[in-house]
Amino acid sequence: MSSSGDDLFTRDDPIFENKELLEINHLPEEGRIVGRDDEIAELANAVNPAIFGQSPSNLLIYGKTGTGKSLCAKYISERLVRVAEDEGITSAFAYVDCAQDNTETQAVQTIAHTLNEPAVTDVRIPDKGLSTSTYYKRLWTVLDAQYDVALVILDEVDKLDDDDILMQLSRAGEAGKLESCKIGVIGISNKIKYKDRLDERVKSSLCEREFVFPPYDATQLRDIMEARSDAFKDGVLEPSVIPRAAALAAREHGDARKAIDILRYAGEIAQSEGHETVREEYVVQARERAETDRFRELIRGSTPHSRYVLQALAVLSLNTPDEDGFRTTRIYDVYEEICRQEGSDPLSLRRVRDLLKEHAFLDILEQTRRSGGSAEGSYTEHQLLEDPEVVRTVLVETDEP
Repeated sequence: MSSSGDDLFTRDDPIFENKELLEINHLPEEGRIVGRDDEIAELANAVNPAIFGQSPSNLLIYGKTGTGKSLCAKYISERLVRVAEDEGITSAFAYVDCAQDNTETQAVQTIAHTLNEPAVTDVRIPDKGLSTSTYYKRLWTVLDAQYDVALVILDEVDKLDDDDILMQLSRAGEAGKLESCKIGVIGISNKIKYKDRLDERVKSSLCEREFVFPPYDATQLRDIMEARSDAFKDGVLEPSVIPRAAALAAREHGDARKAIDILRYAGEIAQSEGHETVREEYVVQARERAETDRFRELIRGSTPHSRYVLQALAVLSLNTPDEDGFRTTRIYDVYEEICRQEGSDPLSLRRVRDLLKEHAFLDILEQTRRSGGSAEGSYTEHQLLEDPEVVRTVLVETDEP
């Protein structure tokens, strides 16, 4: 008997009720941001003057990935717009992902395009084709025509090519670019040392208030996952699943994104196994899958030699787990061996040094300058931030034909 095409698909999902709640970019409703009450109160205090049409403080928020920085910045900005409206103040916010819009022109175009209402301003903000200075002029026009106050969130601000946009935005008022609108900048970075490399003038105007978001602890991660547990059907989650996932995530990184990923993957594993409950044993499998998928995404599109360099560092890390870091020359020796095995000509030491720098930029590894004393001079050590087993597994499957 031939089955119809419809039999291939399951119409009823036995595990998930509303899977969207487990998407990382899902902005929780009020009451769903867990474990960040103090940080939210402090951010609110810093931007509070905007409610009355005055200049909000410029802020820099630091913290590791998955500590709620972007979530809280967006939440505060949305609340501000609503409350300011009650006070008769017109306000808005623009969000820029600087990992995507990493040039000054792309970033200012995104801000102007987000905030512009062409029917009100009669201003056009095309995707491309204008000079950077023209985009700025149109942005100032848009801001003065429509708003009393505007907030600009620059997420992963350390990925910007240069500091110019920070200078322009943080000094727009005093430079006379804006006549009536007040503007506040919220910079978000995963790198605590980001401020050290800023131009002194930018530093003084941008870093009016600084906040550090610590990693979540097991209790907070548990609460975060409980708050999203209605993503699942009633009674599907075994009682031990969330505590186990929270304990795992807290011990390793305190990263809410990864914790939510683990929960989602555990549900998907239950689905694929044909079980109607999500068991504790799936949490461990889900953690491995989440780590592997995240790293796979991170290196997608990287060149073979970029992967060989990482493979060399993974080999060293697995062979000598007691060592904290490895010098460039040592990595290069193993890299050359991998190139020989792959039948590929090795790149120069200098180029390999550049590739290691690129991986450090993506937070795949950490670089530390060491001093070898007067005889040796200083040198750089590299340490994998990813699990070397995960790195090796993903790289081997990536390089298979």
